[in-house]
Amino acid sequence: MNKKILFFFLICSNFLLNAQYTNVINSNRPGFSESPYSVGTGVYQIETGFFYNSSKIVRTFTIPKSFGLNMVLRTSFFSDRLELNTNFTIQKDQVAFKNVFTSHYFTTGISDFSVGAKYLVYHQEYEDKSKEIRSWKRRHAFDWKRAIPSIAVYIGMNTNLVNDIYKLEGITPKVGVLLQNNLSNKLNIITNIYYDNMNSSYSELIYIVTGTYAINDNWSTFLEHQGSYNNFQINNNFGTGIAYLANRHFQVDASTRLNFNGKTTEFYAGIGFSFRLDRHMPKFD
Repeated sequence: MNKKILFFFLICSNFLLNAQYTNVINSNRPGFSESPYSVGTGVYQIETGFFYNSSKIVRTFTIPKSFGLNMVLRTSFFSDRLELNTNFTIQKDQVAFKNVFTSHYFTTGISDFSVGAKYLVYHQEYEDKSKEIRSWKRRHAFDWKRAIPSIAVYIGMNTNLVNDIYKLEGITPKVGVLLQNNLSNKLNIITNIYYDNMNSSYSELIYIVTGTYAINDNWSTFLEHQGSYNNFQINNNFGTGIAYLANRHFQVDASTRLNFNGKTTEFYAGIGFSFRLDRHMPKFD
């Protein structure tokens, strides 16, 4: 692999062509989607950042302003196909009520605390067309294997150890399917489908589609759409952002989003970084 290919798999949803472990950090930031690939055995990775979310106050209950910190811890112990992860978010919220008059108060606490695991069920491999010297047409033709994604399954648990305004009936499961198509050495598409908060009044179907493009050796950008459906509202979230590879173990990022929920439009901005402690030991057959 040359340097550009190695860089490509760093980006906010970086993904590998040949193995679970890569020589450069494999981060899901700044997108909300998740790669089907593990960080690799012996790797301890943190993906964290600050965010700000704002919207207009509408009738009844609204959270018009939020500021917080999100942190994801990722590692793999037993197999390069299996990853264990923890998602933790703490934030300060303005909680507003609007009827005849408008009132509000502020509260600080955990909004999300979940644990999960994903397992790579199918890893798609692609033809190395750079070694094709007999036909220019074959060397530059699209590899239709790239239309078939790599596939992982996800299972997790929302702990409900959260602020009162985010509490549900109790601990709730989350399941999902994670897909990735590497359409070229610069462009990949990630698709996630989740069924979240199962067995609760707030059960939710979520899908995320993210396109990531490597601009050069250090910079990448992404476009993302997230949709979610529950018994109370429909959300459509559109995001974009950039990531910068500082070195092979450290990435910084920035992103912005608009969320349309049927009542108002929310604005989101975030900055963050990803860092890994690499203790990976290659396995030899």
